[in-house]
Amino acid sequence: MKVALFVPCFIDAFYPEVGIATLELLERLGCEVEYPLEQTCCGQPMANSGAQADAAGAERVFVRAFAGYDHIVGPSASCVNHVRDHLTAIEQTDEVRHVRANTYELVEFLHDVLGARDFPWAEFPWRVGLHNSCSALRHLHEASMSEIAGAPFSKPLALLQHIKGIEFVQPKRPDECCGFGGTFAVTEEAVSVRMGQDKIVDHVSAGAQYIVSGDMSCLMHQQGCAERMKADVRFIHIAQVLNGARA
Repeated sequence: MKVALFVPCFIDAFYPEVGIATLELLERLGCEVEYPLEQTCCGQPMANSGAQADAAGAERVFVRAFAGYDHIVGPSASCVNHVRDHLTAIEQTDEVRHVRANTYELVEFLHDVLGARDFPWAEFPWRVGLHNSCSALRHLHEASMSEIAGAPFSKPLALLQHIKGIEFVQPKRPDECCGFGGTFAVTEEAVSVRMGQDKIVDHVSAGAQYIVSGDMSCLMHQQGCAERMKADVRFIHIAQVLNGARA
């Protein structure tokens, strides 16, 4: 299966190891991965700030870079949600519709498209608290939400539970926002920080040694809060765990 790798801006700039882990993991699972070199921002920061029209240039470049692929995979639910549901600053041509319909977040691609459940190379002997971002939960529906009645499910957990040595701990409020929210963390700094602190306390109180998520932006925010709180907890992207990182 040929896959185009979409690496979001903040991962490219601050956490390139997550992009590398995503590439290596997809190749381990038998995908032929290409990285379109002309890719840039998908346009989410502008649209998220209410400046939708200003996202048009980035959206056009994104579509031009990825239009030739049947599967576009990126390790970020918020960016994938923008492409899939909000890539609307440009004319909705057949190419645009194709890109929107065939862009996947890494967890859902592994779970839904590849049906991956076996990661024999991976071992993670730590107590883990799982953080599902708001975009992963309420837009991509990767796990059940406490406010909606129904059978509980979790695609990230379905993948991680096959990792040797891993132990899961459950925070009291598992699907509560951590306070990052993109530009919300800038415009409402005090509220954002308090929400991040509450999330850290919830995970640490449950016994988490690591917080694992599919959204590095949420982990970046929580890591900053944890360091200032001097909380004894570490952070890692799910791609790194599934690809065999030990710590």
